[in-house]
Amino acid sequence: MELGGLFVPLVTPFTPDGEVDAVALEQLARDALAEGAAGIVALGTTGELAVLDDAERVAVIDVCARVRRDTGAALVVGAGTSATARSVTAVAELARWPEVEAALVPVPAFARPTEAGVVEHFRELSARSTVPLIVYHVPHRTGRTLTAATLRELAGLPGVIGMKHAVQAVDADVVDLMSDPPPGFAVLAGDDVVAGPLLAVGAAGAVLASAHLRTQRWAEVVASWQAGNAERARDLTRPLTRLAAALFAEPNPCVLKAVLHEQGRIASPAVRLPLLAAQPRTVAAALARLSEVPAGRISARL
Repeated sequence: MELGGLFVPLVTPFTPDGEVDAVALEQLARDALAEGAAGIVALGTTGELAVLDDAERVAVIDVCARVRRDTGAALVVGAGTSATARSVTAVAELARWPEVEAALVPVPAFARPTEAGVVEHFRELSARSTVPLIVYHVPHRTGRTLTAATLRELAGLPGVIGMKHAVQAVDADVVDLMSDPPPGFAVLAGDDVVAGPLLAVGAAGAVLASAHLRTQRWAEVVASWQAGNAERARDLTRPLTRLAAALFAEPNPCVLKAVLHEQGRIASPAVRLPLLAAQPRTVAAALARLSEVPAGRISARL
């Protein structure tokens, strides 16, 4: 699998009575792909993986696998926990779906292993996985930052094809990595607010929750940076960054789900505990930012 382009990490919509809404999930996936996304991610942080039971996780993958079969678009599925043995099992279970092209595996959280421990965690997974792995580097959730040297070591593991870089800054380590990128290892921007700068220094694509909204424009941002059209990319990115900041004013995906509900795209804005419904003022602010980003076809003049 060659990573690149825009991926949308899907929310898991719920019905008003709290069940997984498979119909709405499928429509969100098809909408994202129709508007220019290269692929979808199921069961990421945005999909509330931690609060879904096993049957619900299977249902989500089933829906996304069906979309993959119909469209040919890339499908990545989140898997893995803080325990290496359990992560091996979770990744191995993805073999049930031949449509799954890669697993998005987080750096172990809570346990806070050393960087050497992180490398050994992924070494074990890569040796036993039947699908390629994408490292999910999100230190504000895991409590573990990774240096450029460690990122390069991870990039050298067989079967590790890339990283979702969800660091809340374009830091010195990722700049170091991008200055001499490891062959066969794609860096994907994973923090929506700083996605533009990371694409500017060479990221191959992006995994962005805010791209549920104005997907076509986010896809054009990625394409513009890759084509070297910096002026166009900057013009498109500015309002999208302000929108992203508003959507992440409360824990993801609370505000995003509320906005999707306001649009009539999901039947309920509900999230599951320990997340709480977004505050009305936060939702209003996000909707105001959304109104600043034109919908529809992008002008060729940009």
